[in-house]
Formats: sequence, C-alpha cells, structure tokens
Amino acid sequence: MGNYIAFHRAINVSGSKIIKMEHLRTMFADMGFKNVASYIQTGNVYFETKATDTDKLAKKIESHLEKELGFEVETFVYTVEELAQVIKKDPFKKIEDDGNAVIYIGFLQSEPEKELVEKLYTYNSDVDTFKVLGKVLYILRYRDKGKSIMTPGFIEKKLKMKCTTRNRKTIHKLLDLYGQ
Repeated sequence: MGNYIAFHRAINVSGSKIIKMEHLRTMFADMGFKNVASYIQTGNVYFETKATDTDKLAKKIESHLEKELGFEVETFVYTVEELAQVIKKDPFKKIEDDGNAVIYIGFLQSEPEKELVEKLYTYNSDVDTFKVLGKVLYILRYRDKGKSIMTPGFIEKKLKMKCTTRNRKTIHKLLDLYGQ
C-alpha cells in the first residue's frame, strides 16, 4: 500500500466550497481508500491505496467529489515520500518560519513553462521571494516589509495553472503524523 496526501484547492476558505472533514473522509473511504485521516479544515487528506499514479488518483478524487458535492474541487496528490523530498529541497529551509518570515509551499498542476517562471521571478521583492522547483513553488514572505502580492490568484494568473498553497509548518506536521 502506498501512503498519499491529497491537497484540495480553495475549500473552506471565506465561506465558500464548505466541506466538513468528516464528510470528506467518508467520501475518500467510499472510493476504496484505506486508513483515511484529515488534518485541519483546508482539505489535507492522508490515505492509503495500492494505486501508484498520482495524476490518476487526483482525477479520480476530483471526479468523485464533484459528483458528490456538485462543485469542482481541484486536487493535488503526493506520496509521503514526495512530500519529504519537497521539504528536503526547500531553498528557504535555513530560514525559521517565525511568524514574520513565513514560508509557503505551492503545489502546481504541472511543471510551469520556463518563460512564465522567469516572468514571475521579476516580481521577487523584499516582501516576497520565491523559487519554482519542478511542480513545487516555494514562497518566502516577510510580513513586516509590506503588503504581499503573492496570492494564489496572482500565482495562477502568472503561471497559467491551478495552485494550492500550504504553509511549511503544515507540511512538516503532515509528515510528522503520517510518515517521515
């Protein structure tokens, strides 16, 4: 059995796309996944399955959730081992996430085009600095240096694809709970 974590985009945010975690866990179990668990209300779901293709798993989950809920829920699926590599490759790992400096990890639908990444890098500033590595976007945000422009909508517009972000502390907690 493989160990996976699914990240759902834009649920339980600002009163839209509300999904109770108990219901979400039940829907995952109904799809045949084992040992289903969730962490916080933003749709981080741990599950186990024999399937190995994360793209196919994401599509299966999206299809089932849309059928059951009546709205689209973009889903990004990673193995626990892949998440451990995301943390290992973090270009900001030496910077403490202390509340002023906050590190976010964005999960992208696919690897963005190099030209789009280069254009996005032109927006790096004292407030926001980021780095794209494969299908992962790392964002370092300093809250005391001004207003950030790095919203999920901004990122999606610039990279021309869907993205969901989590703070680095959440990823560490998921790995503590479910694996590495």
